[in-house]
Amino acid sequence: MGLPRTFIGFSSTDIHYYRLMLAWKEHDHIDFNFVNCQLSQEINSHDEAYIKRKCRERIDMAGTFAVLIGADTRSKHKYVRWEMEVALEKKCRIIGINLDGLRSVVDARCPPIIRNIGAVFVPFSPKIVAHALENWTRQPDNDWHYKDEIYKRLGYK
Repeated sequence: MGLPRTFIGFSSTDIHYYRLMLAWKEHDHIDFNFVNCQLSQEINSHDEAYIKRKCRERIDMAGTFAVLIGADTRSKHKYVRWEMEVALEKKCRIIGINLDGLRSVVDARCPPIIRNIGAVFVPFSPKIVAHALENWTRQPDNDWHYKDEIYKRLGYK
């Protein structure tokens, strides 16, 4: 099976986490990989319609939408929420990646648009994110997380 084509949504305040994921992808000693559907370079524009059109093109290429969930993700409506709307419209697999390290949905931080829609929630860590990318299966509408035995099998305590 090929690597999952993934678009990663994140608040601009969390860009360093996205860059860290790219570093995971580039290092052989970290078992983590995906086909990155992000824009190849930042869009140097203030034209919201143009930016959204370019992002939609990339989300349309992806089968998976992973969103980095940080302190302000819930309140980001202009682009982050819009990206989630596009991903849901396209019926992408949704993975919520908690930057606070928690293993399940965090009500105070999670954008309501991805609540109870069959998304899986994991902490920001390469092995479990890789597991979610490679093993995600559509679930009934709810919020999902992996059981402790999956974490133990992957080497987590």
